[in-house]
Amino acid sequence: MSAQISRVLSYGPEAIAEAARLILAGQPVAMPTETVYGLAADAGNGEAVARVYAAKGRPSFNPLIVHVRDVNQAIEIAEFNAQARQLAEQYWPGPLTLVLPLREGARIASLVTAGLPTIAVRAPAHAAMQSLIAAAGRPLAAPSANASGRISPTRAEHVLESLGGRIELIVDGGPTGHGLESTIVAVEKGELRLLRPGPVNLGLELEAGGRIEAPGQLRSHYAPLKPLRLEALKAREGEWLIGFGPVTGKASLSTSGNLVEAASKLFELLHEAEKSDCPAIAVAPVPDEGLGAAINDRLRRAAAPRT
Repeated sequence: MSAQISRVLSYGPEAIAEAARLILAGQPVAMPTETVYGLAADAGNGEAVARVYAAKGRPSFNPLIVHVRDVNQAIEIAEFNAQARQLAEQYWPGPLTLVLPLREGARIASLVTAGLPTIAVRAPAHAAMQSLIAAAGRPLAAPSANASGRISPTRAEHVLESLGGRIELIVDGGPTGHGLESTIVAVEKGELRLLRPGPVNLGLELEAGGRIEAPGQLRSHYAPLKPLRLEALKAREGEWLIGFGPVTGKASLSTSGNLVEAASKLFELLHEAEKSDCPAIAVAPVPDEGLGAAINDRLRRAAAPRT
């Protein structure tokens, strides 16, 4: 049953202790990470994971990322080859998710993997999520803490607006650092496949089409409730324009054209535009290179027709 009131506690020992208590009781809690806010639950508790899907209204064929302390904890639930271990040691803790074969006998609820033989794992860099994993003593499944398909949350208030009343606790750690979800890479047979671009750029081309293997692969995702037009050089009547570089608007992802700044502000400005009185949203062109490829991936999915 949904919670009647969502509490918000500032990140600290009291908040982590209460979050761990709820996790061990089978309840999901919203937590900050260095990417976006996540809705965390015990990855080995099927009922707890089901509550995550219910709170988000998430399709059950869409798998979840499992957050771990480090490589050693990840090895308990996933099969690592030499290439996967090298990537983990180089980029963890940090915004890189690895899709690997699920280890036989791993204590992971089947809902987490959506019945797939693989599991998506990452070690987050944010102290709050690391503290909760340690306090709970188990891996945590944690998709973004928002209603499924909607704009990702980069502040606690975004979570409250989207999931208020559906979950018991939101831990407020302030605005997230990257503001963009993790890069997701499948590692198999000595090859890497990019399933979702993000802050970590491995020089891979995004894999087109295919089955859903990881979060963020749905055609329509990260979407505001208003129509969204891309590649806008100026606003049309009724549009709230998000600028970039030389294109000015109601607000700008980065007036200097800095892609790191743009990534960190993307979802925050989409939230702001959605709350405005304007009936539509437009976004200026963003170069499709480096981190810009990840930004444009989110924008294309946010603008895609809903099914």
